[in-house]
Amino acid sequence: MKKLYKILLGGLVMFNLRGVSAQANTEKINFIPVEHASFLIVADNKTIYVDPTRDVSSHLKIQSPDIILVTHDHFDHFNKETIGILKNQHTVVVGPKKVIDQLSYGEALNNGESKIYGSINIEAVPAYNITPDRLQYHPNGVGNGYIVTVSGKRIYISGDTEDTPEMRALKNIDYAFVCMNLPYTMSIEQAASGVLAFRPKVVFPYHYRQGKGFADINKFKQLVARDKDIEVRMLNWYK
Repeated sequence: MKKLYKILLGGLVMFNLRGVSAQANTEKINFIPVEHASFLIVADNKTIYVDPTRDVSSHLKIQSPDIILVTHDHFDHFNKETIGILKNQHTVVVGPKKVIDQLSYGEALNNGESKIYGSINIEAVPAYNITPDRLQYHPNGVGNGYIVTVSGKRIYISGDTEDTPEMRALKNIDYAFVCMNLPYTMSIEQAASGVLAFRPKVVFPYHYRQGKGFADINKFKQLVARDKDIEVRMLNWYK
């Protein structure tokens, strides 16, 4: 059964690489979107699953990840049942204290803390709202963003946040996953301003929903294009 899972995961990786870019295929690190804020990082023969959520059927083709990384306990980022199905006895589940308390297992990593898991370093970055009428959505000190260092690359995962001072001060980020979803996180302008401040090499918009009234990704790309050294890449979050 584990061999079958690996074959299926390999097929999923190849399918998504064709949809991202040829460049990603040479970097020995793959990003596989699942939906909205859920995705996989595959590198160094390890799989990191970020924010598994409620649609269990979409996860069953994927082998048990080495690490499950949870940013916070909102339903579109965290589901106890899904995590229970995905993990095996070797899977490390990492999240903020509020998530770990609800699971009753795993390792709590809070803002400013970091830990090494084999060849992978994970640092918890504050993720919170700063606009007065949004403070109730994500209070400071509760949820995490993360910097994952793997295969010599630094990957920033915003979780649900606005363009906080901590985000704007990030350094040496190779890949960034940046949310933009009003009223809960950032506007397009905030997201672009934050990205232009910390200047990742590659930014992936995520957690944006789509359609009338939601994030205008083309506008985000236009704003970020002011810095020619930042590449915006798109993944298929909403099939």
